[in-house]
Amino acid sequence: MLPLADLPGVAEAVAGMRKAVDRVYGHRVMRRRSAEVSSEAALRGARASAALAGADWALEEVRRRGDFSADPEARVMGAALRVSAEAGQLPDIWRASPMRVLARLHLVAAGGAPLGAATAAGADHTEQPAAIGRPRVVGEVVDDPDGPPLPPPDVDEVAARLEALAALVVSGTAAPALVTAAVVHGELMALRPFTSHNGVVARAAERIVLVGGGLDPKGVAPSEVGHTEAGSAAYRAALGDYASGTAAGMARWIAHCGRAAELGARESVAVCEALQRGAA
Repeated sequence: MLPLADLPGVAEAVAGMRKAVDRVYGHRVMRRRSAEVSSEAALRGARASAALAGADWALEEVRRRGDFSADPEARVMGAALRVSAEAGQLPDIWRASPMRVLARLHLVAAGGAPLGAATAAGADHTEQPAAIGRPRVVGEVVDDPDGPPLPPPDVDEVAARLEALAALVVSGTAAPALVTAAVVHGELMALRPFTSHNGVVARAAERIVLVGGGLDPKGVAPSEVGHTEAGSAAYRAALGDYASGTAAGMARWIAHCGRAAELGARESVAVCEALQRGAA
């Protein structure tokens, strides 16, 4: 993965993100109220991830609602909120067992109901229970609105590439955390290994890498916010760049992810300033 760090524009993206994250951590509010900032970043990240998956709700609506099972958009929002909460518990497990983490994230996204068990509130009741928490098999189709503008590969290719991705994570790499996070996110979206919720899972995995890699240990640079702020069309186009497999496309995708994390960090700076004023 190291050659990806040498692609044009990648070093600048890494430096830009690091500067933006350092600005959050250097804010005086972070010394006393970092848990509040982290919690708010997780909420805003979940809201943004759901927006990319088709549930574009105002932040205050997310805070107000208690029932996330009433309709398809509410179920998408519930999935994003559950995954965001779960992801905060998984960085330490990720390096040792990435496939276990991905399976767990998908299980949580689908409502926490494996193999025919009763679904939790807010679960997607249209999901086939046997497909929850494992990669799709022959005959199963992907139902995701936020993937790249290319058909997903067949299950044999998915299995091989997931194995390679897991091996990369377990063996470790000297590449910057941003590069690794972008590859994990891009690869999961290119593969769309699950029958649903691939976007929510992939974006959570990106944040897990950034947190576990030490670049953003408190999770205050929610890249989902930046992906959403750029717009769903730009996000899907950037995913298409990754899926192209070309050096130029990969560089554009990594730069897109860097900019997304910068925008997420900027959002957390605004939260810090609101807390400082007593406005949040």
